[in-house]
Amino acid sequence: MSKISVTGCALGRKMQPWPERYPRRVASDYTPREVAELLDDERLQLIDVRQPHEHEAGRIAGGRLIELSELSAAADSIDRGRPVVFYCRSGGRSAMATEAFAQAGFDAHNMTGGMLEWQAAGLPMEPADGFVAEP
Repeated sequence: MSKISVTGCALGRKMQPWPERYPRRVASDYTPREVAELLDDERLQLIDVRQPHEHEAGRIAGGRLIELSELSAAADSIDRGRPVVFYCRSGGRSAMATEAFAQAGFDAHNMTGGMLEWQAAGLPMEPADGFVAEP
């Protein structure tokens, strides 16, 4: 497999919120409600690209944590034959992952608005008292 490069993922770098960074929705994006509906499809791969402390604070059940900074090295562990949805806190980091993986031939999608929108929509998190942590 060719090397997948996810740029702009330096630790400590402050990400802009989704609307300023990516002002329009593209076809490969899903809203949190759409992701919640798609989770019933066992073919879907859900990947959280946040940092471990963010993941521990609150996450979507059934997802897998692969930090954005380690995503390129873990690319071979992601099934090319199944759709993958990336998510993060606000949608910026996951948009970078989505773009890189789509360019590498994956059926890759971003969850717009990230965990902030997931929580705002009242969708369930793990643990039950989970919250959206700062990066």
